[in-house]
Amino acid sequence: MAAGCLRTVAHPHRLRMLQLLLHGEYTVGELAQACDIPSSGASEHLGKMRDRGLLTNRRQGRQIYYSVAEPGLAHIMECIENRFG
Repeated sequence: MAAGCLRTVAHPHRLRMLQLLLHGEYTVGELAQACDIPSSGASEHLGKMRDRGLLTNRRQGRQIYYSVAEPGLAHIMECIENRFG
């Protein structure tokens, strides 16, 4: 289970999204722009993390907002950022 979770976050775009999401909610479009990828690609990455239970989402009108559902991600990201910047 732990290996599956780590494999899920072990992608440059997903790591960047998690960095942002640890500071608040973002829409798919905002995360796509921050990662310089199409919205469809961002949606796919976010879906994988949501399916793994790492993220949650809520719909407001046509927008979908994502946020971190697993508080332990902050500690994992802190370790990654301390080691790799």
